[in-house]
Amino acid sequence: MPRLCFAFLLLALLGCRPLTHPKDELIIMQTEAPRTMDPADHTETYTTAVLNPIYESLTCFDQQLNIVPQLATQWHSSPDGITWTVNLRPGVRFHDGTPFNAQSVIATFNRLLDTKRGLAGASNVRRAVLSVEASNPLTVIFHLKAPFAAFPHLLAITSIISPAADHDGALSLHPVGTGPYRFAEWKTGEYVREVRNENYWGRMPAPAEIKWMWTTEPALMNMAIQAGEVDAVNPLPPMFADALQHNTKIRLLKGKSSAVFWVALNTHYKPLSDVRVRRALNYATDRINLVRSQLRNYGQPAAGPLGPATADYSPDIQGYPFDLAKAQSLMNQAGYSNGFPMNIAVLENQANFAEALQAMWSKIHVQVTIQKLESGTFAQVIFGSPEQKAAAHTDSVLASWSSASLDAERQLGPLYRTRSWSPAGANLGFYSNPHLDTLLDSAAADLDPITQQATYKQAQQIISDDAPQVLLFYSMDLAALRRDISDLWLFPGGDLELAK
Repeated sequence: MPRLCFAFLLLALLGCRPLTHPKDELIIMQTEAPRTMDPADHTETYTTAVLNPIYESLTCFDQQLNIVPQLATQWHSSPDGITWTVNLRPGVRFHDGTPFNAQSVIATFNRLLDTKRGLAGASNVRRAVLSVEASNPLTVIFHLKAPFAAFPHLLAITSIISPAADHDGALSLHPVGTGPYRFAEWKTGEYVREVRNENYWGRMPAPAEIKWMWTTEPALMNMAIQAGEVDAVNPLPPMFADALQHNTKIRLLKGKSSAVFWVALNTHYKPLSDVRVRRALNYATDRINLVRSQLRNYGQPAAGPLGPATADYSPDIQGYPFDLAKAQSLMNQAGYSNGFPMNIAVLENQANFAEALQAMWSKIHVQVTIQKLESGTFAQVIFGSPEQKAAAHTDSVLASWSSASLDAERQLGPLYRTRSWSPAGANLGFYSNPHLDTLLDSAAADLDPITQQATYKQAQQIISDDAPQVLLFYSMDLAALRRDISDLWLFPGGDLELAK
């Protein structure tokens, strides 16, 4: 198809709007439609982005990734780290006119703690919180199951909902929060529209409206931002980043990465039960070339199990440089000089990464078979038990992980604790190190940030040495904005947020 005709087709798909739109309307295009309007019933980054202008939390992250007050004004822990007292902001109302107070906080957390509700995003709260009570209308007391120093991080990713709206059963379609924007319309398959909350307690945002759109076509996103049809596209496919970087009407946002891509190795599969083999696979992985060829250099090779944006990330972890001679030597020592067969499960849209690894690992005679899976099947396979993975011959899994709360416990615990073996958690290769378990428990409970950081650094080094996975890269979050848009920033993990 001629390039000009293709451009007209893309604009037609956008709805044939004029090339400009009102300056007080902010239009954002994403790659996914929202799954729900209930902030507790999903775990999707781009659904979170749509709901963030509507909902607020007790704490939040500023652009330097510090935890700062939002609906809470201050908080403190008991000496043992079990009880947290949170003081609430007075004079705040939900969009339905009902007051924000201690009872609304209790209702928000109790619905998450209620296993009968079956809310998809409830697991983080259930793991940490035992109960919630009020000492007065503007003071809430949280009782935790165990000491948890990063509890303010958990508060930052827990949106406070209107109990009245929840009682009406309408939150999945009609969100009601306290944020700077009110829900206006959700036209399924097309857009979500939000309008400015004129009664907002904080700084009034500039755009009168936000309109969220979505497409799965990378070329459409690229055309829409260049044509001025939208103000922002997120995530920006790396293939378009270099060209847009030279467009004077467009600004690239590059986020600090929290997402870690890795291959979880099934340590119950005999060759992979040998640490020398696992280290050999790491030495045989050319991460620099992966980042260059697959990410167009919009990312960085992964050395440790924490992304750079995560609290307690240690840049001192060296990881495994590309060294085929060292890799082959370790394979020889382990008795696999002629290699072995190995299956890797991967999402269909990430098969290119697996194909690159297949070529790299063939140089040490590892014969990789790629199991390409659709998203629904993929989730079932990767969270299988040891017996299920043995039956399915799932020897490894290519996956990624990013903790929305940006704390080391929520990044390391689910992936590396013994009690987190799938299906109970995301320890997909059934790795177990009792000493690491003890260190992670100690660090999670430590209220002293200096000793906590030292413990997490030790934990990261142990994980690197044991090599229960092949760490690949930290992906860079990318978005493109019109040059005159200044009130958006990229939160690690990829969602666009309004500057506060």
